[in-house]
Amino acid sequence: MNTYDWISTMDIEDADPFELVEVSFKNGSRKSFYKNEANQKAITGDMVVVETGTGYDIGRVSLSGELVRLQMRKKKVDEESVMHGIIRLANERDMERLNEARMQENKTMVRSRAIARTLGLEMKIGDVEYQGDKRKATFYYTADGRVDFRELIRHYAKEFRVKIEMRQIGARQESARIGGLGSCGRELCCSTWLSDFKSVSTAAARYQNLAINQSKLSGQCGRLKCCLNYELDSYLDALDAFPKHAEKIETDLGTATLMKTDIFKGLLFYSYQNENYRGRIVSLTVNQVKDLLTRTKSGEKIFDLSVHETIKTVENEEMDYEDVTGVIELPPEEKKRKNKKRRKPKPKNKGAANKNNQNKGSQNKNTQNKNTQNKNTQNQKKKASGTANNKTEDNKGNANKSKPNFRKNKRRGRGPRNNNNNNSNKK
Repeated sequence: MNTYDWISTMDIEDADPFELVEVSFKNGSRKSFYKNEANQKAITGDMVVVETGTGYDIGRVSLSGELVRLQMRKKKVDEESVMHGIIRLANERDMERLNEARMQENKTMVRSRAIARTLGLEMKIGDVEYQGDKRKATFYYTADGRVDFRELIRHYAKEFRVKIEMRQIGARQESARIGGLGSCGRELCCSTWLSDFKSVSTAAARYQNLAINQSKLSGQCGRLKCCLNYELDSYLDALDAFPKHAEKIETDLGTATLMKTDIFKGLLFYSYQNENYRGRIVSLTVNQVKDLLTRTKSGEKIFDLSVHETIKTVENEEMDYEDVTGVIELPPEEKKRKNKKRRKPKPKNKGAANKNNQNKGSQNKNTQNKNTQNKNTQNQKKKASGTANNKTEDNKGNANKSKPNFRKNKRRGRGPRNNNNNNSNKK
């Protein structure tokens, strides 16, 4: 409920200043009007000490000058009904006492809730406000019905040793005093600028084609959101152009019922309701629906609504909006799918797998040894064949010589004997 004194920011002197000022207490949770005498000279933003019926209180001047007159006219407050005035400007000692009172409010609220629970009263203490001199405490509570708190006041007076005042408020006033953030991400309207609370009904949500979901339509206070009334007038003005009693249209293919309404585009969506399924949705403009209704009233039969369909020309039409941000939007990158390699199933018994690996290793070693042996035997055979060919040529040239003994040369893996040995045998 903050107000902005825009006249005070301007270097303008009022020739006939207004004698009353508006003073807010506890960050604007409570406001009232006081007399500003000429010797005080309190301006907007000053911390002042004001008189009350039970002592004095400390607050901040929120409005001064001609804006106070307009505010009093808005709240319907008469100038003659203002009795109390400003005592003086607050000093350091007054601010210390005010901070002590504010620090004590939270402990008092917790203790007061415990006392009310022990007495079995169906009420909730929402906030506690101490007066600046700590002589009086105001307890704000919410309840569904009337509460007999005479016994409760006796307990409070005995416990806190101050004058007690009980004040019942609604759920919206409670959320305004506590404050918080709404679903829009901004501070609550009731705790910033909204001072009068109008009733909100579910008809406001129906006119705006909102789903009747209690959790989404309710605010921090548990009641319907106040912002449902902000755009209601524009929706009602747009709905005046739509035809009435257009929920059903009779055709030769069946009865087409209204499924959805796009208020700002001016479209109505119909579909044929069959026994087991719902037909294709057909979109029609407001003028087309009015024409069809007049034709049905005159007795003319309509074969099918899809002949008059305009969804291709309206919904698929791309709207050209001016780029006011200057931000370039890049297309999304296409991620390539990686082909996962199939892994071989692992053997269940690790011991058997190790044995198989050892056997395979030994088999590979044996095969390698066999290959080396075969290569050696082949090389030896080649050498033996080469020496044998040389000897046969020599024997052909020397026909008169005695034939060598080939039985001794036919040994496996050995070549023919040397000529020296042959000569020794001859001798």
